[in-house]
Amino acid sequence: MKTVLNRKWVGKPKIRLRTNDEYKFVQNVVHTNQLNTVCEEARCPNIYECWGRGTATIMILGDTCTRACGFCSVNTGNPKRVDEMEPFRTAMAVKKMNLRHVVITSVDRDDLKGDFGANIWAETIRQIHKNVPGCTVEVLTPDFQGYGPALETVFEAAPEIFSHNVECVERISRQVRAQSIWARSLDVLKQSVDYGLRTKTSIMVGLGETKVEVIETMKEVADIGVEIFTIGQYLQPTRKHSPVYRYVEIEEFENYKQIGLKLGFRVVESGALVRSSYHADEQARLLKGKK
Repeated sequence: MKTVLNRKWVGKPKIRLRTNDEYKFVQNVVHTNQLNTVCEEARCPNIYECWGRGTATIMILGDTCTRACGFCSVNTGNPKRVDEMEPFRTAMAVKKMNLRHVVITSVDRDDLKGDFGANIWAETIRQIHKNVPGCTVEVLTPDFQGYGPALETVFEAAPEIFSHNVECVERISRQVRAQSIWARSLDVLKQSVDYGLRTKTSIMVGLGETKVEVIETMKEVADIGVEIFTIGQYLQPTRKHSPVYRYVEIEEFENYKQIGLKLGFRVVESGALVRSSYHADEQARLLKGKK
């Protein structure tokens, strides 16, 4: 695919590379507790802002994914064995950072045939609720290959927000994440909604989709009851990853936000540097105020 720049775009999103004491504190807590973060592993452009304001997205079940999505820079290969103490260490890190809201994510663990890592997910949620009762938990999970018992294990641990990303519009899903199934991701979201959990998803734009397809995707997701929807610009992590097809205009992001709210989403975050867990704490507070 050829990279085509949007001529009305004034340039790539600008990132402020600045550290402060809060950034260093979060970094120290994460590393001291031997935890991984998607902030580092996925080369998130917002790491300086988020860590600088005392928030981080913790990645459990190791740092090696069994899938190789074209947009993601997380390591791919054969993961290490499951660390049974990771849920407790995660809770202790959350407690030390004095978080009121935390986002937990993970690599795909298709190698764990019994539950695909769901039990570690559930125990992590339970440990945070037990040790940091004032902190709400948002989970950003893989699809667990659509395996119902694995999903129910996570649901029963009662995260305050359940999130799973469809990542892009359906037409280009196979080229963007070849080992995943778009319809299966949609079904994961529907199961979460049907279980009664507040549910969230996210897509990237700039991968070759059309504006009509973005709006159709938003409508399809809204129709099943998802409450939070985020849209961000895809940025190519390395030359080996999927290329950027175009840089989306600021006005287009704003238009998507207004359309999303009209479609029924309670919260829509739309912008060039928006990622699925970007300002998640603010989204959770806003959603709580809209009960």
